[in-house]
Amino acid sequence: MKTRIVSIANQKGGVGKTTTAINLGASLAVRGMRTLLIDLDPQGNASTGLGISRSGRGKSAYDVLLGDIAPSDAAVLTDVDNLSIIPATMDLASADNEMMKSSRRVMHLRDALRLHPMEYDYVLIDCPPNLNLLTINSFVASDTILVPLQAEFFALEGLSQLLVTVRDVRKSANADLRIEGILLTMFDRRNNLCLQVEEDVRENLGDLVLQTKIPRNVRLSEAPSYAMPVINYDPTSRGAIAYRSLAGELLQRNEEALLTDG
Repeated sequence: MKTRIVSIANQKGGVGKTTTAINLGASLAVRGMRTLLIDLDPQGNASTGLGISRSGRGKSAYDVLLGDIAPSDAAVLTDVDNLSIIPATMDLASADNEMMKSSRRVMHLRDALRLHPMEYDYVLIDCPPNLNLLTINSFVASDTILVPLQAEFFALEGLSQLLVTVRDVRKSANADLRIEGILLTMFDRRNNLCLQVEEDVRENLGDLVLQTKIPRNVRLSEAPSYAMPVINYDPTSRGAIAYRSLAGELLQRNEEALLTDG
């Protein structure tokens, strides 16, 4: 199986992007997928949420981007079997300015991932909540983009700029880039607005919208404070069940895509 590289991105903050990165990574890992999570957000919340202390981040995503460090040398094992993470440090906040000096400014991450062999089935990249050079690097390096989308009134409007950016990256640097899926998050089936947003999103984006929906769930909010994914913190919670379902749906989609390509 070829390593599948997936950016998890939305330029709008607070939509469940990092929560999805952590819990999808863990859910793939417990299914036996060797999974690497790259924390590309200077805030480092994915790293913290998986229990990687600041002092335990000797090598980081910054070093992979700009320091000629192999991804495997920066990867740290987590408490979840089959799941490793390349942690983030605040050094990433200056990475945009430093990469601007390079003629291959959008290729740094792709070069790092291609030049060094990786023994992973999935690489998930937690992007920062904006469309900066870090995010563009992630898109250029990726096969697909998973877009967490909060079920709120302006959901589609917030998505438009990201889709424009994807189109531009396809034209200029990664013609094979595709949308893995649109993931509705913070979904409350008792809320009529959520149901209306789902209807609108599915009407406009069709099969791009995943069947799995991530519910509002207090266990999802609590788990990071215990430095663990929700599937470890409370395996029977609605949040844990949803992310296990998401992993299954993505694996099935990818298997069907491979059969179609074959």
